[in-house]
Amino acid sequence: MAVGLNGKYSVGILLTFILLAAAMLYIFPVIYWITGIKGITTFSFSLSRISLWIILLILFLYSRYIEKGPFLLKEEKIYSLSFSIKAIISLYLICAIGGAFLNAAVHFLAQEEISDKLFELTSVFRNNYYLIIFTCFTAGAVEEFLMRGYIQPRIEKMYNSPLLGIFISALLFGILHSTYGTISQVIIPFFIGVVFAVFYKKYSNIKILIICHFMVDFVSLMIMNSLTIKHLSVL
Repeated sequence: MAVGLNGKYSVGILLTFILLAAAMLYIFPVIYWITGIKGITTFSFSLSRISLWIILLILFLYSRYIEKGPFLLKEEKIYSLSFSIKAIISLYLICAIGGAFLNAAVHFLAQEEISDKLFELTSVFRNNYYLIIFTCFTAGAVEEFLMRGYIQPRIEKMYNSPLLGIFISALLFGILHSTYGTISQVIIPFFIGVVFAVFYKKYSNIKILIICHFMVDFVSLMIMNSLTIKHLSVL
């Protein structure tokens, strides 16, 4: 019996989540098994980011040869440069201010400390601007293409519900960041996921989201790069 298009969408969404979760949880043990490199180094972290591009390629091929349709179900709309700049700045401010408020609230209510993984990454990113840019571009492009470009419109089409598309894509986005081991690293990405998903539903432009996502991560990593371990402990 042939699998219907909704069934293929379901498999694709499940495949996306499984591959991303596996990459987040097991990529460094796999890299150690292949290369013998222990812990997180510049090289091993770069390989982990390359694995995300491979996942994006797999899903692109899946959409083309299994779903037999376009990767982006929503047609990309083109906007003026002035609109794009205003949108990027507005989205960034919403995410930065909202994320700061949520982070403060979580730290106040849960007395949560910075994650051990972020401590470990601090030394990896220290003054390594190539790795910072590559990491931010990878996160912006891969995560937006998969979460907003791939998953969100398929959920919406399957259940005929824009709200479900927004909520589920944002929820998966938050859950995938749980590997950092803190509550704030789930709540803040979920919040950003909702903001980005609402924008994508209304304006259908993935490029603006990629640029804004890059900016959010880039500013965060540059701030982290400028702080010492002592300052991070205080935060």
